[in-house]
Amino acid sequence: MNLREIRENLRELLYPSRCAVCDGILSRTDKRNRICSDCVGKLQYIREPKCLKCGGALLDEAEEYCRNCKGRKHYYDRGFALYDYGTVRMPVYRFKYGGRREYAEFFGREMAIRMRRELRSWQPQVLIPVPMYAGKERSRGYNQAAVLAEVLGRYCGIPVRTDLVRRIRKTRPMKELNARERQRNIKNAFLISQDVVKLEVVMLVDDIYTTGTTIDEIARGLRAYGVRKIYYAALAIGSGM
Repeated sequence: MNLREIRENLRELLYPSRCAVCDGILSRTDKRNRICSDCVGKLQYIREPKCLKCGGALLDEAEEYCRNCKGRKHYYDRGFALYDYGTVRMPVYRFKYGGRREYAEFFGREMAIRMRRELRSWQPQVLIPVPMYAGKERSRGYNQAAVLAEVLGRYCGIPVRTDLVRRIRKTRPMKELNARERQRNIKNAFLISQDVVKLEVVMLVDDIYTTGTTIDEIARGLRAYGVRKIYYAALAIGSGM
């Protein structure tokens, strides 16, 4: 056994690999997939019929848009969401607030596998994670959207740019606000780098999409700099649909 193997075994002993869904300790055979055999099949993927705008699930296949997107102007072009938020509520909570940064490896890989069709069609030049306010990111230790984007970008061969959009104002949690309050809360909260003028097609990455207020505010700023096509990808789509 070489030194590297000794270090890996010691690390596994002190910090055992955990399932990205239930947080249970993974068996040797389950480590590669980063999900335990008991949790395979528990997650609910967003399937057709989907909203032609945000990508959320539709209850009526005769409809083209969800109730949130009907009659509302979005500044982005189209979106993709991997899971129904109700089935990943606890994993996402641990990923965001519980220090389970390693969950990104499983979730990012799943996004890459499931959105191959969209990526071939959209062909984004870069992935831009939705930024956190600097103070919040320091206290949490990482931006979950950024680590998710890094894994997605690695699997898809798309560069990730964290320098193009910066959150310059601390905002209240969106879940506490109604639609009008969300718009006021997020307005002018982001600073767009002039370097985006070199880009035509970008994809924003976030952990949860609820009503799209945050994505729209960033997309509005990107369009002001001439970005032609703006898409988004989210780990889960919320109950605001």
